[in-house]
Amino acid sequence: MPPAPLCPCSSGLRYRQCCAPYHRGETEPPDAEALMRSRYSAFALREVGYLWKTLHPEHPDRSRPEADMLRELRTSAQSHQYPGLVVMDRSPPDAQGVAQVLFFAKVFERGKDRSFVERSDFRHDGTGWRYVSGVLRPLRELPHPPEQLTLATFPR
Repeated sequence: MPPAPLCPCSSGLRYRQCCAPYHRGETEPPDAEALMRSRYSAFALREVGYLWKTLHPEHPDRSRPEADMLRELRTSAQSHQYPGLVVMDRSPPDAQGVAQVLFFAKVFERGKDRSFVERSDFRHDGTGWRYVSGVLRPLRELPHPPEQLTLATFPR
């Protein structure tokens, strides 16, 4: 029997011990980084319902019809591959309850490198951590290799 697959979030853990319980709704991610990792895995595994569920009510896409968003996410997922993730920095929640995670997402669309670095904001909504917003920078816009960035040095 082949070993269980590794989690797409690059944690080094098997999927069933890492992001699967979040995707199945068995438990909520304990912090912003775990939510971010689980969302990357959801993109990789086309768990579009989870992506919708983990958008914070303040996220602009929450004002759109859920069916439209799910359809767009499914269509996009068909042409994208997600070979890895690097978390470079994170912050605890600030006075407004916003936690940040800086990550390098490896993404390919039909063989073209669409990888990027994003500084994401997350807030707990009373049930769990949710994605509020993010600032994304394509690799070509970065002043140095993405792994060298921190929240403090991420381009504004």
